[in-house]
Amino acid sequence: MKVFLNKLRALYIIIVGGFIAFAAHSCSDDIYNDSEFVAGETFTDSNIRLILIDTLTVSTSTMKFDSIVTSESTRILLGKYTDNVFGTVTASSYMQFLPETYTIDSEAVFDSIVMVLGYDNYYYNDTLQKNTIHIKKINENLKPESDDYFYNTSNIGYDEDDLGFFEYNPRPLAGDSITIKLVDDFGTDVFSKLQEKDIINIDEYRDYFKGIALLPDDVDDGSVIGFSKSSEKTYMRLYYSTDTELESESEYLDVQINAATFPIPFFNRITADDPITPLQTLTDSKVNLESSDANNQSYIQSGVGIAMRVQFPSITSLYDIPGSGTILDGVLKIKPTPQSYDDHLKLRDTLAVYVVDQNNDLIETLTSTSYAILNRDNQEFNDIYYEIPIAYYLEELQLKDRDIDDALILLPADYNSTIDRFILNGNGNGENETILELTYGIYDED
Repeated sequence: MKVFLNKLRALYIIIVGGFIAFAAHSCSDDIYNDSEFVAGETFTDSNIRLILIDTLTVSTSTMKFDSIVTSESTRILLGKYTDNVFGTVTASSYMQFLPETYTIDSEAVFDSIVMVLGYDNYYYNDTLQKNTIHIKKINENLKPESDDYFYNTSNIGYDEDDLGFFEYNPRPLAGDSITIKLVDDFGTDVFSKLQEKDIINIDEYRDYFKGIALLPDDVDDGSVIGFSKSSEKTYMRLYYSTDTELESESEYLDVQINAATFPIPFFNRITADDPITPLQTLTDSKVNLESSDANNQSYIQSGVGIAMRVQFPSITSLYDIPGSGTILDGVLKIKPTPQSYDDHLKLRDTLAVYVVDQNNDLIETLTSTSYAILNRDNQEFNDIYYEIPIAYYLEELQLKDRDIDDALILLPADYNSTIDRFILNGNGNGENETILELTYGIYDED
């Protein structure tokens, strides 16, 4: 059966090519948007019909994961802004540091200590507004509570006093890094413990200095900035000098992010407080917020774990069409809601597509090559949409090779390392609603 379907798809390409040539030869008054057409005389004997369908029910909703793993994030996320739909979005970061060596010359003299944060080119929202960074000393062991991962909802305690404080205008694309001076008392304490050999290995250093937290200010309303986790771009640097016979030589010791991989002593905490009322109903990952209960819209927010959910409850109704048939092509088209995006809240060119079960447990990616691609061909007419090729997935649903209660969800591929948000038209949005365009081939019709 599978082999036959693949052969039929190849035949479909030939048929469509012939149909297009025929259509191009016909007069301009012909109607090409009928939901059904029959191939020309060349294919009459084969008794094959192609039906174009765009009226199958598409069920759209929004779901939210209870939490997502952020200890595997590829970047440090830091900042805060207020969104009129998703609420107050806050990203803070927690990490462990280790010195590259535990030896400092006994004659050396402490100078200063700084923290360098290297941009990694990611940002979201308005970078023209000023951001603030509070650097805090963690006072708990940086270890997961129940398993080997930290999540966007994880919490770690820290001292109230700042190790450092910095206000800055973000330049994530034009700048290289920012440098923040840390308090001398902290620097001299680290320096003396290393110099006097009170700390001589990793375990002793982790017991003494458990890590730092990077936090935005409570009143910030600007952007979330991505900083690098690379030891070459982000580190603490301890400056000191050593006297020689001729002069005083300046030296430094770098204290770098702990690159341990199991468990990873790092995570981003990402929250969105006080969103619109419909989003407040997403209190459990099993809850599906129907688009009809949310302004006929669906929502996506990476970092927090909000995803658009799509199901095809009427796919088996294709069996009601007389004759034997197969799905030859299927494209899902989803339109971003107008005025829901701008130069600060940007649309992505692609979104990843995943499969979840009826409980919204993540099963798999749709395929390694299937993405929601943003079609901007008619952007000047405000006609843009994400399109997803899903013929094979629909065929599995129709043939019951896949659970009919499964659903597709849309999220950025790097959803655990970003905070991008999207508002998309669901079903019930009239001409702008999510639609499924299906090409169905009928053969051996009675």
